[in-house]
Amino acid sequence: MAIKYQFNKTSLTALGKQLKVRQKALPTLKNKESALRMEVKRAKQRSDELLAELDKALSSYRNIAALWNEFTPGLIAVEDVVLETLKIAGIKTPALKEVIYKVKPFSLFSEPQWYAQGVTILKDLARIGIESEIYLEKKNRLDFARKKTTQKVNLYEKVQIPGYQEAIRKIKRYMEDEENLSKAGQKIVKTRHQQEEEDKV
Repeated sequence: MAIKYQFNKTSLTALGKQLKVRQKALPTLKNKESALRMEVKRAKQRSDELLAELDKALSSYRNIAALWNEFTPGLIAVEDVVLETLKIAGIKTPALKEVIYKVKPFSLFSEPQWYAQGVTILKDLARIGIESEIYLEKKNRLDFARKKTTQKVNLYEKVQIPGYQEAIRKIKRYMEDEENLSKAGQKIVKTRHQQEEEDKV
């Protein structure tokens, strides 16, 4: 990205302001980047923990797998997932508030005794799976924001700040050269006037 400027004080002041803005923003961006990096790691870790918990729970119920054949299909279904929005380092992320289930009525007398417990087991398994997916989505959003922040940090650090500094240096040199030329010109004119005065006398 080429920085456009002119060799005058107005341009010098404008570039100076732009440079200060970026130099002030850079530490904040770096902090945001490291906070996001940490949150991405935390969200992934939580998602993995929930998946491991789900696998463990499923394994513990394998010994009663034959009973699930008696279970009425469609007895329980996830009706809705209520999410809330949490801001992490200025990024909106989803968080599980509640899972709403639809349970078809069943008779505790005519159905097997373990049906009520089966419904509870399925609710828990569904909640764990849904929460894991939400943490995965959270991780993806945070990771996307982290990458954008990293790009901005690199842009400021490696391109814009050095670019503005170089432009300011060039303008200052040009203005110094102009001033030196102007002073040298004034000296020459002054020396000529003195020479002319001396020639008259």
